[in-house]
Amino acid sequence: MRFGGFQALTLSDYPGKTAAVVFTQGCNFRCPFCHNGGLLPAVADDRNLVPEAFVLEELRRRRGLLDGLVVTGGEPTLQEALPAFLGKVRALGLLVKLDTNGSRPEMLARLLGAGLVDYVAMDVKAPRGKYDLLAGVRAPLDAVRESIRLIAASGVPHHFRTTLPSALLDAQDIEAIRRELPAASPHLVQEFKPEHALDPAVCGAALTA
Repeated sequence: MRFGGFQALTLSDYPGKTAAVVFTQGCNFRCPFCHNGGLLPAVADDRNLVPEAFVLEELRRRRGLLDGLVVTGGEPTLQEALPAFLGKVRALGLLVKLDTNGSRPEMLARLLGAGLVDYVAMDVKAPRGKYDLLAGVRAPLDAVRESIRLIAASGVPHHFRTTLPSALLDAQDIEAIRRELPAASPHLVQEFKPEHALDPAVCGAALTA
């Protein structure tokens, strides 16, 4: 696994749980509102990567203090070693929360089918007509829709979430997104924070010196 960062403790990223966070390196989206731009390149200077062995050792040391691990990114499902890594985490007795953009439903299906995740948070960037703009790439809409279906049908606790840069999305867009989601699935709207945005000009964020 290629990790771009590790956070020893979070009380807010895994609902109701005390967790650590690991940030995977590499993402296939280029969302203009992204605040983790350093995690986007799949290939990064190895000196800046966090070794998997270090992550696992830190988790071992914190057994009894942590309920679980949040695996975020970047986009975790791009890494083929993810199932094996999550198996090691589960062997430590920890729960796993996965954050994903939903672009790789085949990997999601593997993880859900193997019982390797206990909670999934999926970013739904925009209604269909604006997805490319908010994802910053030609969005794989069929894959996104399949991931939504898989997550909602899995029986695993989950929520969908949308970041709201007001220059790009409005209340009507949020309602359109919710109409495309299963009615029983929670949908959260996240505040857009302009600090460190990948493309503040596109987001309409005025940065001050």
